Amino acid sequence: MKWIGRQQSDNVEDRRGMSSGGKTVLGGGIIGVVILLLQTFGGENAQILTPILNQFNQQSSQTESRALTAEEEKAGEFPKVVLKDTEVIWTKIFEENNMQYEKPGMVLFTGSVNTECGGASSASGPFYCPGDQKVYMDLAFFEELQTKFGASGGDFATAYVIAHEVGHHIQTLLGTSDKMRRAQEGKSEAEANKLSVALELQADFYAGVWTKHNQENLDIGDIDEALSAAQAVGDDAIQKRMQGHVVPESFTHGTSEQRKYWFMKGYTTGDIKQGDTFSEVN
Repeated sequence: MKWIGRQQSDNVEDRRGMSSGGKTVLGGGIIGVVILLLQTFGGENAQILTPILNQFNQQSSQTESRALTAEEEKAGEFPKVVLKDTEVIWTKIFEENNMQYEKPGMVLFTGSVNTECGGASSASGPFYCPGDQKVYMDLAFFEELQTKFGASGGDFATAYVIAHEVGHHIQTLLGTSDKMRRAQEGKSEAEANKLSVALELQADFYAGVWTKHNQENLDIGDIDEALSAAQAVGDDAIQKRMQGHVVPESFTHGTSEQRKYWFMKGYTTGDIKQGDTFSEVN
């Protein structure tokens, strides 16, 4: 992606130089595994898991800060450019549909972080918190995306993740997330999971729509990088890697093929009206 020297978003809070003096139990053990499985790319599950996060969060309010290294400063520039691109493009798309876009924030962190949706650790993966309308990211995730999940990497894999999380912000603004949560009430776990899958696939679709409208900044190979990331984080791919078999009724984000399909549908159409994942998944 063409990004060096381009305008960066002002809506990014960089907490990577801050560390807690306390301890959080979310980073490892069974809780860490559960969060990793449920929240990878998952803004919706950040709110679903809030009671668990609050119960287990033992983080001290005392923090220490340090100056970021030159390498860390450089690494933080790219997500700021991508967030700016989402701001410009979604503002335009909303205006074209007679709506007003409210920009989300982004928080870069290392290790653990406190949010309006509760405390979380790096094991959560990138997520969106509807409580404060912010995207939370530990940039170390993108190295794990290659080493642990087998994605090819590249800067557009990062852009895809950010665009997906911003997709959850779109769903918050449009009321889709609230509607989905209400629809989950009284449903069996399997039926509730289907609704979660539909929400996640729609966020992938919105990432594709954004990519379509960001053509002028794409490089050759960017779409392949996004599809490789989508392949790596499908529920079936994660379950095969972590437990050797898949349990479809436990899927919360969709299969690799579903995630690639909906990203590409967004990319090929560029039309937010074509993203009714709920009708097709259910």
